[in-house]
Amino acid sequence: MLTIFKKEFNSFLSSLIAYIVIIVFLTGIGLFMWVFPSTNVLDYGYADLESLFSLAPYVFMFLIPAITMRTFAEEKKTGTMELLFTRPLTDWDILLGKYLASLALVIFALLPTLIYFFSVYCLGNPVGNIDISGTMGSYFGLILLGAVFTSIGLFASVLTESQIVSFIIALFLCFLFHEGFGYLANVRDTSDFSYYIVQWGISYHYETIRKGLIDSRNLVYFFSMITVMLLATKLVLGSRKW
Repeated sequence: MLTIFKKEFNSFLSSLIAYIVIIVFLTGIGLFMWVFPSTNVLDYGYADLESLFSLAPYVFMFLIPAITMRTFAEEKKTGTMELLFTRPLTDWDILLGKYLASLALVIFALLPTLIYFFSVYCLGNPVGNIDISGTMGSYFGLILLGAVFTSIGLFASVLTESQIVSFIIALFLCFLFHEGFGYLANVRDTSDFSYYIVQWGISYHYETIRKGLIDSRNLVYFFSMITVMLLATKLVLGSRKW
């Protein structure tokens, strides 16, 4: 697994697309935080990173599929998948190595946003007037969200040889699991049906963690989602139908 992780992560860093998606992510978040009048911190008047944590999930819907779309699709298209299976590696070694490498790149893309945190920290009146523990909790929630989206992206990539198709499938599934249950709940928003349905969505649990409520139910949900998507990917990977 470690061999696959190193290979995939170095491959990401040596490709132009990795830097493009990271730059687009940081530029997009930066514009919303510091430039656009309706969301920028300076006009908002409060020392927090609300813009970052509210907008990042939607940016992740595009960023993470762009990172994961090549993980299996490219291997299948170039014919190197068969070569990979001739090595003394299990399916889980390959799957987890690719998953952790993709997730590491997502976290790597998040690290520069700590500059935004430091800037807001310095802009507080007095300096340091920011909820540090709440901000760290929000970062934790964002990493969990990225971990789920990464598992969805790997599942989409193993389904097809086309990176574009993989990107579209992952984008659709990320949006469906993040927003779809909320829209479904609104159809019958006066019944208990809505209350239970909305909890199936990623957005509900992410927003709960953002409020500082990091309880076992939210953690179980995120880890269960990751496990289910990885098991589905393993099932497709083990079928050897390509």
